Amino acid sequence: MYSFMGGGLFCAGVGNILLIISTATDYWMQYRHSNNYMHQGLWRYCVPGKCMTHTDSIAYWDATRAFMILSLLACFIGIVIGVMAFIHYSSFDGFDKTFAAGILFFISCFFVLLAMAVYTGVTVNYYGKRYGNWRFSWSYIMGWVAVVLTFFSGIFYMCAYRMHECPRNSNSR
Repeated sequence: MYSFMGGGLFCAGVGNILLIISTATDYWMQYRHSNNYMHQGLWRYCVPGKCMTHTDSIAYWDATRAFMILSLLACFIGIVIGVMAFIHYSSFDGFDKTFAAGILFFISCFFVLLAMAVYTGVTVNYYGKRYGNWRFSWSYIMGWVAVVLTFFSGIFYMCAYRMHECPRNSNSR
């Protein structure tokens, strides 16, 4: 049980760090415009020599930002509850912290998956038709890696929950 929880905490910790880096950095996409390479993130776009804040409130950026922030919050709260379950901190006896952490990691995975799907769909549809020389960059790739890590965090915690539940159910018979 503890090895699953340790693996889940490791994946969630790395996933949360990747979510923070992915959300905060400006390399979601790179493109060439007027013989200059430019890049953009969720908050800013950069031309050679300077970066500027996105001033337009474009729906897909707003949705991607919101889902990434919600994913970060769910993952962080899942880590806190996961650590509490790992050290048997028992201020809340009414619910199983292992199960709650697993659910929060799955919620985090769902939110980051939504963010990546929205960004991917709109970007491919818009830039794919207008510009020929563009590509997704490393911040974007970190977001997809965070999807996988938060998913496996949820899997690990659900396995730990099942291992913890099975002996309890067999003793009650």
